[in-house]
Order: sequence, then C-alpha cells, then structure tokens
Amino acid sequence: MNQEASSNSDTSFFGHPAGLTTLFFTEMWERMSYYGMRALLVLYMTASLQEGGLVFTVASAAAIYGLYTGSVYFMGLPGGWLSDRMFGGQKAVFYGGVIIMIGHIVLAIPTDGSFFIGLIFVVLGTGLLKPNIAALVGHLYSEGDARRDAGYAIYYMGINIGSVLGYFVCGWLQLNVGWHYAFGAAAIGMGIGLIQYKMTEPKLKGAGAEPAEPLSPEGRKKTWAAIGIFLAIVATITGLTYNGTIVIDPVPVAQYVAIAFTLIFVVYYAYIYFMGNLTGNEKSRLWALLLVCVASACFWSGFEQAGSSMNLFARDYTDRMIGSFEIPTAWFQSANALFIVALTPFFAALWINIGKRWVSPAYGIKCAIGLIVMASGFLVMFFAAQYAASGLKVAPYWLITTYFLHTVGELCLSPVALSAVSRLSPRRFLGQMMGVFTLTYSIGNIISGLLAGNFDPNQVDQMPNLYGQILVFGVGIGAVVLLIALYTRKLENLPADDDKFEEKAA
Repeated sequence: MNQEASSNSDTSFFGHPAGLTTLFFTEMWERMSYYGMRALLVLYMTASLQEGGLVFTVASAAAIYGLYTGSVYFMGLPGGWLSDRMFGGQKAVFYGGVIIMIGHIVLAIPTDGSFFIGLIFVVLGTGLLKPNIAALVGHLYSEGDARRDAGYAIYYMGINIGSVLGYFVCGWLQLNVGWHYAFGAAAIGMGIGLIQYKMTEPKLKGAGAEPAEPLSPEGRKKTWAAIGIFLAIVATITGLTYNGTIVIDPVPVAQYVAIAFTLIFVVYYAYIYFMGNLTGNEKSRLWALLLVCVASACFWSGFEQAGSSMNLFARDYTDRMIGSFEIPTAWFQSANALFIVALTPFFAALWINIGKRWVSPAYGIKCAIGLIVMASGFLVMFFAAQYAASGLKVAPYWLITTYFLHTVGELCLSPVALSAVSRLSPRRFLGQMMGVFTLTYSIGNIISGLLAGNFDPNQVDQMPNLYGQILVFGVGIGAVVLLIALYTRKLENLPADDDKFEEKAA
C-alpha cells in the first residue's frame, strides 16, 4: 500500500505541504555534514605529514574520492529497497542519519587508522538516508500536483544552504584548528539534523511511515541475515587491509567498480522494466526516464571535479590572499551552493510560469540543457589552466565563473531529475527507482575521480587537455540527449496506470 499523504489544500510552507519543512531542514543539516567533510577529503589525503595529511598521490586520492562519493550513492539502491520492503521511508531516514553521525565521530578521532572506518559508516548511512528522504518529498504531492517541481526546487535549496554551512565551518576549522576538529563539526551538524527530524516528524502525516510492499516474517529474517553477512565481509576486508594482508590499489579498483556499477544499473533497470508487471504506459515512461539517467551520469562526471581537480587547482594555482587573509581552499566550493540559494527561487518560478504560458519542456530536454551548460564551464577552466601552465597563479574569478555555469546547469538538471524519477516511476517501485537513479551519481562520481587522477600538480601543462576533454564529452552527450528528448517528449505525458495495476492485483 502506498502512503500518499499529499493534499492540495495543505499550503502551510510557502504554498507547500507542512511536511516539506521537516525534510528541508533534515536534508540541510545532513548536507552540512556531508559536504563539509567531503570538501576536505582530497586535501587531507594529499597533504604532507607536516600538515597532518596522509601523503597519498593525486591519482590514489582522486580514485579514493571517486570510490567514496560513488559508493555513497550506490548504497542508495539497497537503501531504497530496504525502505520499500522493511523500514518505510521515515525510519530509513532516521536510521541512516544515526549511522552517518557515527561515521563523522569516528573521522574526528585524531588517528589515521580511523579514516577509512569513518568513511564506511558515512557511506552506509547516506545510502539509507539519501534516496528515501528524496522519495518522501514526492509522497507529499499527488500525481497531478503542479507544485511538485517547485517543491523539489525548494527542497534542493535546503541541500545547498546546508552545504554552504559545511564549507564555511569545516573549511575554517581545518585551516585554523585542524582536520579532525572539522570532521567533528560535521558530526555535530548531523546530530542537530536528527533532533530536528524527530521533533517535526508528525508534519509528514504518515507519508512513508510504512513499507510500500512489506516482506513476510521469513523474508525479514533472510534480509537481516544478508545484512549481517555483508557487514561481516566489509569488516573482514577492512581489517585485512589495515594489517597489510591485503594491498589495494585504488585506481584499478575504481575502474572495475565503475564498470560494475554501470552493469548493475542496466540489470536493475531492465529487471523493473521486464519483470515488474508494468503496463504499456509505465514502460514508455521508463524510456523517457532513461534519458534523464544518462544525462545525470554524464553531468556528475564533470560536476564532481569540484571536490577533486578543481579543489587542487584552488589550493595550488589560485591566488587565495586578500591582504593578509588567506581564503580557505574549501570555501571556493561554497560558490556553487551560494549561487544555488540565490538562483533557486528564479528557477522554481521559471518552470511554473513556462508550464502555465506554454508547453512545459520535457524532463529530458531540461536535463540535456543542464549538461551542456555545465560542460561549458570547463571552457573557462581550459583557459585558466593555460595561464597556470605559464607559471602564474590565477585570480579567483576563474573558478567563480566556472562554479556559476555549473550551478546554472545543476539547477536545470538536478531538481528536475529528482522530480522526473518521482513522477515517471511506477509508484509501487518509487523507493527502488530512487535507488536506481542514485546509481547515476555513483557512475558519474567514480568516472570523475578517474579523470581527476590525471591532474598532476607537478605537470601543470597537462591540465588544459584534461578540461578540454571534459568540455567536448559533456557538450557532445548533451546534444545527443537533447535530440532524442525532442523526438520522444510525448512519452512523459502518458498516464501512470497505477489504478489499473491495483485493480489487476486485487
């Protein structure tokens, strides 16, 4: 049974359901913890011993960064399944937040040995929280509610307010106090988010309170056994790696994992398509959604250079001094979030007004435009890298301009893509489809890490080529997606046929 707590009469939060406040602030604090810590990862791993770092090579650090960020989103697939079959969305979000907070606490322990253990906790917790909190937003709106896209845009603003807090707080603490104090601040942020979530949970009015298709008691036992085996395997591999029994080279691991995640996406998507007992309209809507997924994977492979190659570019090749004040490297990443906070109201109103006055552009068209705009930001980085290759430290406005273009592209794609998954997925598979969709983040993040591994601070002359390749790739794929979306845009407007499925099942 689907818990749909939506009501067109509930307009208590800027014209949206009151439950959006709960999800807005929970996601805000979770993203504060995630982005605040994420901004420091590559810097921490490549820093010298004198700076308190781990002294990894750029290739290894970038690959680990890609594996970490990719795994965070990959775990959304089992996280969505557990929500649909065992916990329900509300409990999944809370349990995930608790695990995330534990991970940040472990990272705050001032020993190198706690680093990867903390990352594993954050990966597991985020996989449980991230897809399900996004799915809960969709549960607040009925199928035909015109506020859905604007609601996701407002929710997306919460993500970016949180990331601004994370970048500024953790970035300042890292530069002025130390790495582990910054990681500890991320734990505090997640703790505040959990308190807020439990205090305002009644505003959700039962949305996602129970699993959509609960398992039988026997199925629950098998699932708990599988979870226990998985955690035992993770613990064993981690222990063997720490004592030197297993030596892992992160670069080839990232390459194989990127292939594996892509295959898993294809197989799971095909499983729902062929084995999900879907109607003809539902299958057609999934074809339209597939275009969004392709655009999303390519988008994040370029966008996520922010935490890796562009982060190192800010540290090593950007003039960060304003008088006697040194700008923390992590603060540059906050430009993206600040631009989103400023531009989100404009984009939320834009899609509504276009829909009222003209035919609303298809999801695939919006996402293709977002990909092309994001890729154009690397034209700016191409020229900035050429200046750096000549031996100059470039002015901050090169990075700021790139982040602005990335932000415009993100606002065209990311909240729209979340709304597309919520609207085009069969309702009985919504949690799982959110998990499948987050695989596009995983694929993009790992590819991004592999690309960033070619960024060698000691061979700055190679940087223009790296950014030029990303530019050509992004614009090319975006153009292909745009042409296909123009041809197939009518598929999105087919009815969902969920009522027919429920009558058939009965």
